[in-house]
Amino acid sequence: MRRVCLTVPTNRECAATLAEVAEEAAYATRHFDVEVHLLVLDSSEHFASHARVLRGVPHVRHLDEAAQREFLRRVIRRSGSAEPDLLAGLMLPRGLSYGACTNRAFLFAVALGCESVHRRDSDSSYQVHEGQKVFPIDAELRFLGRPAHAAATVHRRTEPPFGDTAVAMVGASFVGEMSVDLGEVRGHEAYHDLVGLWAAEGASEEDRRELVERSFMGGEPFTGDWSELAVVDPMCVDMHNISFHGLHERVPLPPATDTIGSDYFLIHVADRARLPGVLHNRHIVNFHTPERKTDDGFLAYQLRFVKFILSMYYFHFVYERMTDDHPDTIAAIVRESGRQARGPAEARADRLRSAYRGLGGRFTAVADRIGEDRDRLLAEARQDVDDHALLIDAWTPLVEAARAIGARDA
Repeated sequence: MRRVCLTVPTNRECAATLAEVAEEAAYATRHFDVEVHLLVLDSSEHFASHARVLRGVPHVRHLDEAAQREFLRRVIRRSGSAEPDLLAGLMLPRGLSYGACTNRAFLFAVALGCESVHRRDSDSSYQVHEGQKVFPIDAELRFLGRPAHAAATVHRRTEPPFGDTAVAMVGASFVGEMSVDLGEVRGHEAYHDLVGLWAAEGASEEDRRELVERSFMGGEPFTGDWSELAVVDPMCVDMHNISFHGLHERVPLPPATDTIGSDYFLIHVADRARLPGVLHNRHIVNFHTPERKTDDGFLAYQLRFVKFILSMYYFHFVYERMTDDHPDTIAAIVRESGRQARGPAEARADRLRSAYRGLGGRFTAVADRIGEDRDRLLAEARQDVDDHALLIDAWTPLVEAARAIGARDA
């Protein structure tokens, strides 16, 4: 029987989402020969109410930050790292980190003996079709980890000759609200200026327009299953709705703090390494939490988007040069990206400030903060590169240590 990890990292109240994810776990055990370990990494103030929802769920691990920190301490110590405090800070930083919380899930999954990780987010739910919830894990378990040539039930195959190579990633997108909270200004003339900034340096105006049009919009409502075996286009999947086999044990996500999109790195590794994947259409329902609409929540979220735009200067350098999923090769490229001249990143910061000011309204407060914190934001985006390279170097020993610790001790 396969053992798999269905995980939800959260720092907010999400009892309703957790109840639905528990339903997805139960669905998987009814329909597949799997043992589903539901892993909830809970950094919120709502641990007790979440625990009530999860009570009685088979194979559930619901861990607060103290429990996560203790597990990491033991894994890091066993890995033999010469910089345990630095590693601990990258794995469980003080600030919000989409990559770090998912990296923790990867190590827990390894310790639990799970061969795959299936990630959901706390601001999502599931579509309903003909009275039944549309669970992505149905598509994930049909294909993930199986030899590519055996994926006979996909509806379309556009792959290169994968042969016996195992399907490394299965994913889909979302329906509902935009994945990045810019819907209220999508029709504004400055929207193109802002969103177009995450294009690679030197992109043509045509490419930039296409990127803006495709960005953050998701897929179509579910009307029946569809799937494709291919090297999956990163623009077609979302980290609400992703699963990995093997790849997450080779390369970690960037541990950058307060940076939207930092957790998408492995999707790009799978793309650039030409790994077999399956794209399906069991899209998650995305929604925006009320906190994000408050003044403080709005500003914090937009500044995470700012960090995303600044980080893309470094990520594009890496994506353009990656050709495999070998950790040493990727770490070297990541380090090289950090040695680029800072001038283009500075220009992005200035264009960001101008675009936000052009949006007007409360977006002008974001422009003001970019002006005030410009040097800090640029320095953090650059430091995140070195931090990621360091974590890639340490990742294999960390994974081996987590496996050695095992499920009982985890």
